[in-house]
Amino acid sequence: MTVFGADLWDRFTRRIGEAQATLVAEGAPLSLLDQAEGARYLSRIVRLGLEMYLEGGDPDFPSFVLPSHETAKLGGDNPDNLYLSATILGDRTYRLTGNIGTVHYLSIGSKANRYAIDGTMASTGELQKEAFGADANGDFTIIASATKPEGDVPWLQLAPDSNILQVRQTFLHRSAEAPARFAIERISEGPAFPPPTDPQAIERRMMAAADFVVNATRMFANWTAMFMPYPNEMRDWGQDMFHKAGGDPAIFYVHGYWKLAPGERLVIETAVPDCEHWNIQVDNWWMESLDYRYLPACINAGNAVLNTDGSVRIVLSAEDPGEPNWLTTHGHGEGHLLLRWVRATSHPIPRLHVERG
Repeated sequence: MTVFGADLWDRFTRRIGEAQATLVAEGAPLSLLDQAEGARYLSRIVRLGLEMYLEGGDPDFPSFVLPSHETAKLGGDNPDNLYLSATILGDRTYRLTGNIGTVHYLSIGSKANRYAIDGTMASTGELQKEAFGADANGDFTIIASATKPEGDVPWLQLAPDSNILQVRQTFLHRSAEAPARFAIERISEGPAFPPPTDPQAIERRMMAAADFVVNATRMFANWTAMFMPYPNEMRDWGQDMFHKAGGDPAIFYVHGYWKLAPGERLVIETAVPDCEHWNIQVDNWWMESLDYRYLPACINAGNAVLNTDGSVRIVLSAEDPGEPNWLTTHGHGEGHLLLRWVRATSHPIPRLHVERG
């Protein structure tokens, strides 16, 4: 006799088990530290997948969840960001209410989330903070729909394949700024209350979460394989791949890979353009930011010490070099670098060189 729950759990666990391939992907570091972090990384993606697809997966009764945060990270998560996401469908109409707070940069986008299929999340509509129509107290109301509503209410466009809303809140000084508040409700026709648990819906959402785990980790391992042949270098790889993966179209992404021997440090130098925000972060091999709650893992426009000409010099090393703008390797021998220029007038590519001691 087939028992539905036992069969579903078996299929779910077998599917997420396929993500083990990431741990032995070509080039994956085999040190105890890196492999332990890799196993933890997979467990974290399982948590994110279940939150997004299972617990927050009802487009008729959407709620905002955290798709990346301090202890569950994906794809070069931004240490300066507070991320929120909500499951929606493009044929519904939603009302978003809240307050913009005092956060430095704020945007919301509707996306065609295909992470569980092919690792893409293309934008279908975008609004930045100034288009929220906030009143003098910072309160706002936004309508998200396929058809523009009547009147002057701020509108977030949905497309037929829109299925998620993605919020980015970017802080200059996280402890000193008040995050925005968001609530969401469907206002188009539909049920007034959630129906009794639908076994098929639970099955679909759990298996989508499992597919997300496998496909997202595979995609970012493939990105790493692309960056690794160019150690200690940052490049413009073309912005389409980053925006198709859910990146904010207002951000220019500069990715790089670092690899240092004991006693070496990496010096990163770049001009700083006129922009709304910028930051640079250090990640492990799994494209997780290092633990920015406690470590110097990110430098941004609010805490960087600039040179007299407005440029910036950053040092990545195991030990504190005793100079401004230090990023720590924190026991790692290799990993990622990621620089963001947010609504910038130009997009300089940093110069990198390795020094001893």
